[in-house]
Amino acid sequence: MHRHGYKGRKFGRERDQRRALLKGLATELVMHERIETTLPKAKETRRYIEKLITKAKQGDLAGRRAVIAGLNTQEAAMKLVDGIAPQLTGRDSGHVRVVRTRVRVGDAAQLAEISFVDELKPAEKGAEA
Repeated sequence: MHRHGYKGRKFGRERDQRRALLKGLATELVMHERIETTLPKAKETRRYIEKLITKAKQGDLAGRRAVIAGLNTQEAAMKLVDGIAPQLTGRDSGHVRVVRTRVRVGDAAQLAEISFVDELKPAEKGAEA
């Protein structure tokens, strides 16, 4: 069968499992600001999180609700909209980088680190309260 016109990777999962995987990886990326996963998962997470960052940078209610729907926890969504997105105003896209790190010992899978390109300042305690 041809691959023409099919976007995205399947990861050997059903659609709902794929969505849950991407939401989980994106949530962890927002909370920890860098994660290590396999290279294909990192590349797919980059596509997913870039769209969420664009919606978070809009700052309106519809964008905020879209970000909440795209992440697992509301805490992560608020961190993205209120803490991370205002710091990423210098560029239109390319907010996330994927760097190959090592080969996993157990199954020889290529691992990669996904992180934000810009150095993020920690949120102030007064802004969270």
